[in-house]
Amino acid sequence: MGATPENAEPATKLTTLFATVQAAQGGSRFDQALAELFPDYSRSRLAEWIRSGRATLDGAQVKPRQRVSGGERVELDPVAEESTRVVAESIELDVVLDDPEFLVVNKPAGLIVHPGAGNPARTLQNGLLHFDPSLAGIPRAGIVHRLDKDTSGLLVVARTLTAHNRLVTQLGARTIKRQYQALVIGTPVAGGSIDAPIDRDPRDRLRMAVREDGRPAVTHFRVRERFRAHTLLQANLETGRTHQIRVHLTHRKLPLVGDPLYGPGLRLPKGAAPELADALRGFKRQALHAELLEFEHPVDRSTVRVEAQPPADFRALLDALRADREAANASR
Repeated sequence: MGATPENAEPATKLTTLFATVQAAQGGSRFDQALAELFPDYSRSRLAEWIRSGRATLDGAQVKPRQRVSGGERVELDPVAEESTRVVAESIELDVVLDDPEFLVVNKPAGLIVHPGAGNPARTLQNGLLHFDPSLAGIPRAGIVHRLDKDTSGLLVVARTLTAHNRLVTQLGARTIKRQYQALVIGTPVAGGSIDAPIDRDPRDRLRMAVREDGRPAVTHFRVRERFRAHTLLQANLETGRTHQIRVHLTHRKLPLVGDPLYGPGLRLPKGAAPELADALRGFKRQALHAELLEFEHPVDRSTVRVEAQPPADFRALLDALRADREAANASR
């Protein structure tokens, strides 16, 4: 057996997690249901834990392909794999709620959540470890869910193992409310729901795509404000797949303004003023902001609700669109 690298953490047993299979998951394979209940872990890791007995269904060890009915009790005994040690770094964080059990952070656009290939430092996780060194004892420094690098907004971070267990369980049960502002190209007549499975794009590993064999994904959206060629939507996540809102809205032919991966590029309304053209050209990221989080306090069970306004660049773009709309109306 080879030596453990000096900068690697040994495999560590994490807190045991519990969940209940939802009625809507009835008929699914156990590994599929487990992936929905515990989205922070990959499907392959979960399948491995099922086979090794670390994930049980009503107390029994079953095979990954076992069908579930709904209502069964799931127990997951995860183990942290060896990973590169994440170093604490002094990074300015906008902590909007500081609770002994958790933090809610307003992440700026441009800040990566976890270290990864090509981005070993200067991430939210590095900053959290500096803000609260005790987070080193929590999986992923307590980060319960993620936002893309160029998406701004609210994230909840567990500060204790109990809080982590209960928040991950809420996430799997889809009881954490996550609401976004999304500025899209196009003018939909009304809102709706998008129920379309998502997985890795087989032709481009950097992208996700709607696929029949993908993981279940549901996004609800409604119109909040209309412009001449763009629309501000409110989007609510029922599931939390990678790039979910970006992929789903593009699938509906409503791509996000500025999205470098899924967007069609610059779209200007007819006769757009130079100010609007400059504002749209200058917006180099997806126009997506996580504006609201609502969940059950992991200890006292009270309702926690936190909101954050979009950052200055997002607000400036909305102001430019409003000015264009008003100028067009005045010229009629």
